Amino acid sequence: EFRRVLFRSPLSLIGVMLALLAWRSTLNVFSMIGLIMLMGLVTKNAILLVDFANRALKEGASVPEALLQAGQIRMRPIIMTTAAMVFGMLPLALALNDGGELQAPMGRAIIGGVITSTLLTLVVVPVLWSYLVGPKFSPARESPPAPADGSGAAIAAP
Repeated sequence: EFRRVLFRSPLSLIGVMLALLAWRSTLNVFSMIGLIMLMGLVTKNAILLVDFANRALKEGASVPEALLQAGQIRMRPIIMTTAAMVFGMLPLALALNDGGELQAPMGRAIIGGVITSTLLTLVVVPVLWSYLVGPKFSPARESPPAPADGSGAAIAAP
């Protein structure tokens, strides 16, 4: 399960690079510190989603039902965490104080990365999880349905 969650971390790189490009910032030590911080947040979001879906699957839900439940219940905490990070890093990204332009790339990298990784986590993670888990819980592996005549006896294959 650990490896399934960790490959979501590169999703944040897209946002970091786009944000640094849009703000015309450099990839420096501060933006790399922001990237490390971002990896922890992205991994936490993916773990929240996947863990809840796994629990729903163990309770007997199908793969689509588990994903629907996980998305509906876990989306709010993920969005709230993203909003808190964006608004918390906004003063740093705007570089309003003296010497703030040195640390501004860290805030810009975090804001860009957290926005794109949240959007991609809510879309890409469920799709990849359904592909990885789906074959284990496919309808073909479930027990065959009872006969329609009501006899309760299964027909043996020759």
